[in-house]
Parts: sequence; structure tokens; C-alpha cells
Amino acid sequence: MAKAHTIAVTTHGHYLEEPAEGGSPPAGLLMGFHGYGENAATHLAVLGRIPGAKRWTRCALQGLHLFYRQSTGEVVSSWMTRFEREQTIRDNVAYAGAVLSQLKSQQAAPTPRVLAGFSQGVAMVYRTAAFAGHSVDGLIVLAGDVPPDLEDADLARLPPILLGQGEGDKWYNTAKLDADLARLKAAGVSVEVCRFAGGHEWADPFLEVVGEFLGKLATPGPLP
Repeated sequence: MAKAHTIAVTTHGHYLEEPAEGGSPPAGLLMGFHGYGENAATHLAVLGRIPGAKRWTRCALQGLHLFYRQSTGEVVSSWMTRFEREQTIRDNVAYAGAVLSQLKSQQAAPTPRVLAGFSQGVAMVYRTAAFAGHSVDGLIVLAGDVPPDLEDADLARLPPILLGQGEGDKWYNTAKLDADLARLKAAGVSVEVCRFAGGHEWADPFLEVVGEFLGKLATPGPLP
């Protein structure tokens, strides 16, 4: 019978960074995690659609697990599968922590840090905030649930959260939203909920609310 092994190797993650516009220092750092079958460029473009986000340094990480989208041949990625799940979680959290360390070392002065995630990337937002070893000031989570590996004590350390759900989303439905709210509120986490007309998507009404959420956390400065 074959015996399974794992071995640590060095790999390289890919992320895109877009500097803030309109003066220095930036309003903050906004770091995003894309959904399944997307990539860093896709996600960075969405972050740029948020009202006021151009005052922030924007960064989008690309999942380490690359594949081709069959319909177009475009290179996209995912964050994990059920195979070697626990080890992959540790690898992903280490990756996100390394990017945060790199970006932090480039800052001339401390600024707010906010994590944003869509769909499969939502679990990465929660895990990064809980386990990566860096303080963050807010979480933006859309169309994805709280991962089961976070204990109540982990949830209690999370910063304020903006949680979005499209009313027509068949995957992240109302039952999942309610279950997440119950867990987060029981842990004492501050949660703002935005339900909007739409599906599994970054809809404009949600982006407007995201802009308001970021505005409350931003370092004061000139508009671009």
C-alpha cells in the first residue's frame, strides 16, 4: 500500500499593488482576496471601483493554486481544495502574512489596514485577520461564510466587519448569512450587514456601502 507524505518546498506568490492617489500619506491599505476562478487583476479592478478607494493603497493577492479557465485559456486560481486542507490553510495564511509584512515595511507611517474578500476569498480574510500575526482595522466580506476552523476565541479578536449578501445569491443564501451573524455576534464582533438586490457579485449598491465603511476608517487626507 502506498504511503502518503508531505514535504515543505519554496514557492512564490503573486500580488498586484496600486499606490494611492491624491497625496501622502494614503488613507490606508486595502488588501483583497479574489473568488474561485478569478485572479489578482480581476480583484484589483473591483477594488478600484469602490468610491474613495483611490485614496488607499490597493493590493490584490492571487491564490497559489493556478489553472486555466477552459472557456478562454486565461490563467486563474483558487485558494484551496479539500485535499491537504489543513496544510494548505497554513500555507495560505503564511503567504498573506508575508505580503502584509512586505507592505508594512514600505509604509512611511502607520495607516489603517483593511482586508476584503469575495466568495472563496472570504475565508482567507477571516483566517488572515485571525492567524497571520498582523493587526487589521476592518474586514469587508462578500458572498462567503465564516470558515469552520475559526474558534470562538479567534472570532472575538476580529475587527469591525462589513458583511454583504446579494438577495438573489443561491450559494451564500440567507441561512448561511444568519448562521454567520449568530457566530460573530456571540463572539462580540461588530458587524454591519448590507443586503442588496443582486446575486453572487460585486454590485454597485454594495460598493457604495463599502466606500462609506472605508471612509470611517480612513486616515484624513485630500480627495484625489
